[in-house]
Order: sequence, then C-alpha cells, then structure tokens
Amino acid sequence: MKTFVEMRSETRVPVVIANHRGTITEVNDRFAAVFGWTRDEIVGKRLDTIIPKRLRDTHALGFSRFLRSGRPTILNQPLELKAVAKDGHEFAARHLILAEQIDGNWMFAASIEPRDKQ
Repeated sequence: MKTFVEMRSETRVPVVIANHRGTITEVNDRFAAVFGWTRDEIVGKRLDTIIPKRLRDTHALGFSRFLRSGRPTILNQPLELKAVAKDGHEFAARHLILAEQIDGNWMFAASIEPRDKQ
C-alpha cells in the first residue's frame, strides 16, 4: 500500500490531490501530460471536473459519506473507473485513492493510471 508521501512523489502515473471540499490542490507533471490540463488550469477546480458527468452524483454521495463517517469503503484498493481529460474524452483508468488527515482535515490523493491508449 502506498503512503500519501509516496503518492505525492509519484512520476510514472498521473496523481491528483484534493482537499476535504473536493477542490484540487495539486497535480503532478504526468497528470498534466495525460489529462491535458496545466497545473494553473486545474488547481482550484472541483475534483468532479475529471469525473464523467453520469458518475458525479455517485462520487459526491461516497465522498460525503466518508467525510461524515470516516469509514472507507473504496480506499487503498485498485478501482477500474473512467476519467475525463480536458478535451472531454473519457478513458478507462485504474485508480488508487488514499485519504489522510492533515491539520485536522481530510486530504485525498489518487493515482489514475490510464488503461486505454493515450
């Protein structure tokens, strides 16, 4: 299992980090290359920007459930999900999502490894 620190230093696969409000706070260079967003364009946007519209309600429900309970159901395990690039195309990706409390607030890091050819 990866740690939050390891996730932050990942360079081989795209990584996105978001705060407890679902706001993107950080991405790595690989994220920018795969998703087509520069750091300046994506940091500050909502995490659901990279989630297909049809899955956003499900994501919001799970996100809020975790914030209320602190009990994970999908963290620290590979998940086969879709992601959305800046140009709007969806692609299959293996997600690994971690959560850690930092200064009393939950932070989330996800590696998003594309499964389709990019």
